[in-house]
Amino acid sequence: MSVEISASGEVADRLAAVGALRRLADRLEDAAVEEAMRSGWGWPQVAEALGVTRQAVYKKHAQRLIAAGVALRRRSG
Repeated sequence: MSVEISASGEVADRLAAVGALRRLADRLEDAAVEEAMRSGWGWPQVAEALGVTRQAVYKKHAQRLIAAGVALRRRSG
């Protein structure tokens, strides 16, 4: 993908837009992960859907989910 860079003031606007998109993506991920976990998904399923490791998704979301009262599945075995 090619993006033309013009006036430097527009660069700041584009960077601000990227930051806003990242924050939006984080909120969307938080909501989707919470919905998945409330629906009975496990960490491996969520991780695979997001394209990350189970450990990464757990580290990013577990504390927030616990605080929100989501019952997290534990591994058996």
